[in-house]
Amino acid sequence: MERIEKVWFGGGNVYISTDKGEQYHRPLEFFPILKEATDEQRNSYKINKFGDAIRWADIDEDIHISSFYETSEPDLKNNVIAEIFARFPQLNVSEVARTIGIHKSLLSKYIYGTKKPSAKRTEEIIEAIRHIGRELAAI
Repeated sequence: MERIEKVWFGGGNVYISTDKGEQYHRPLEFFPILKEATDEQRNSYKINKFGDAIRWADIDEDIHISSFYETSEPDLKNNVIAEIFARFPQLNVSEVARTIGIHKSLLSKYIYGTKKPSAKRTEEIIEAIRHIGRELAAI
């Protein structure tokens, strides 16, 4: 397996180059923790001793080289979850995720279109947002 030699960021992507002279990139939407990280946090990484993974200890994120072999792009078509969060940017992703009982990074992947929620999960997310709205309306 090829080994990661260099990591860098630009244009909304994370890039790597390998010891075999290959370059790969993935949109940051696939890695919501990195997408939300500061430049300083993104640049504070270590390539593991095998050269097959990158670790960001400060933000508790790991990416294996195999993640860069995937070629799918974010799919925002018919993404009601993304539409809701775009329409109401004041929604707190962490709080909505906590209300549902899922990890913030999974909800972020739904929002960015890198994972597609089931119909049931979509309804749970929408109901959690409605619940938050009802609590606000009761003030």
